Amino acid sequence: MNTQITFSNKPRATSDTQTLFFFEKNKPASNLKLLKPAQKRLLLDTLKNHTDFKGKAGQILVLPLSKDKKPARLIAFGLGKAKDLTKVEAENLGGKLFGVLKANGAKKASLLLDVPAGEELSNETVQAHLAFGIQLKSYNFDHYKAKPKDFSAPPKDVQIVTDTYIDTRTQYQTLEALAGGVYMARDLINEPPNMLHPESYAKRIAEELKPLGVEVDILDEKKMEKLGFGALLAVGQGSERSSKTVIMRWNGLDKSGKDSQTAPIALVGKGVTFDTGGISIKPSAGMDEMKMDMGGSAAVVGTMKALAGAKAKTNVIGIVGLVENMPSHNAYRPGDIITSLSGKTVEVLNTDAEGRLVLADILTYVQDTYKPDIIIDLATLTGAIMVALGFEYAGVFANDNELWHDLEQASNATGEKLWRMPLDAAYRKEMESDVADLKNLGSLGRWGGACSAAGFLEHFIDKSVKWAHIDIAGTAWWKSDKPTTPKGGTGFAVRALFDFITRQKAA
Repeated sequence: MNTQITFSNKPRATSDTQTLFFFEKNKPASNLKLLKPAQKRLLLDTLKNHTDFKGKAGQILVLPLSKDKKPARLIAFGLGKAKDLTKVEAENLGGKLFGVLKANGAKKASLLLDVPAGEELSNETVQAHLAFGIQLKSYNFDHYKAKPKDFSAPPKDVQIVTDTYIDTRTQYQTLEALAGGVYMARDLINEPPNMLHPESYAKRIAEELKPLGVEVDILDEKKMEKLGFGALLAVGQGSERSSKTVIMRWNGLDKSGKDSQTAPIALVGKGVTFDTGGISIKPSAGMDEMKMDMGGSAAVVGTMKALAGAKAKTNVIGIVGLVENMPSHNAYRPGDIITSLSGKTVEVLNTDAEGRLVLADILTYVQDTYKPDIIIDLATLTGAIMVALGFEYAGVFANDNELWHDLEQASNATGEKLWRMPLDAAYRKEMESDVADLKNLGSLGRWGGACSAAGFLEHFIDKSVKWAHIDIAGTAWWKSDKPTTPKGGTGFAVRALFDFITRQKAA
């Protein structure tokens, strides 16, 4: 983590910045008693003179103090109307506050925050989610900079100061584990493709998850060939990098009791570590962003890490297919007919429609091997979903209304926006081939392309399984900052999946 979050009942003497919080109309949500008398008088007098500061959400007022003493500055920060303050809004405000602290050169900051009793959210909940927003926004991928610029350095330590700090810290522990999963997903997406390829990716999963208690198995090409992974292996055969499938098992339930027999939730991720398009090669403009074509797998890996870090009481299977889609003398071609693990044959019409082939085999494998009740697959699958939804929402194709309802709840609870898209027999029919069982490109090309891609995947789902396909092509990577997400890899869906899974167990 780039910024350490700590909790205490008194501000640290070495803090260079102290932040006080106000609800709208200057109603304090702050532990003003912890200020020195002179600082308190200065703050209250300044607020009287600055009538434009009304405590609106995200509103700030910076009061410089002596640079030779600690703290060097006070910051008044608005939380908005108490009735409007949700967990997501608290996180967004935490992200904005982080930007304020960074812009003012804060290195060690104390946040004096006690929410008055009777508000919508408890004191501990506001504090924990404000800290979570700070943590998410503090992410910075600078691993490959020889000398990171000093002015870009984030605060090293942010201290939440409250009388209820023990309860806040307890509540934050789960969010801290979740932040660790989001960070890992972002790191994976941001890694350059010469460093993160199928072999190194598989090794990294094992190194990071095994110490947390996640069981990890790696299938190499020889094993996959023996099993019959014809679709996945076809995608990767043009690369010198060997393809891998990684299976992650988190068994958080009592292994000796009846819970050990509970059919798990399965998370399935597309892991194309670089996508040139293969023989159907992409245009060069923007191709560097195709390092993020493994965003679906990153979401799965990050979620598994978060579940393990939080010691979630649930059983979950994660599986990711890791390939590199490259043109070469050995690459698969338009016109090829390949045989998938399910036994269904697929006519290849475009080698840039490769993600659905990777998913087809690992969807079949996870169903045959683990018999899950619920499958959620994630993939940066189509540009068509961005035409439909832009960069705000991920598209969800669900074959079960209750499953969609639960995913929608998770979306609302975390602020990771999901929108239901149609599954229809017409889209499944569109993916049938004249010369094979299926084809990997719909007859209408880009029109309804996200829907026909989901229709292709549905051919590989058992009718008894509750299944959702989430197309995150527009949300896995952002070119501008969001409230709790710096630009680059977002780690999108880790928070929503974590909420969905833990909510399932709670229900």
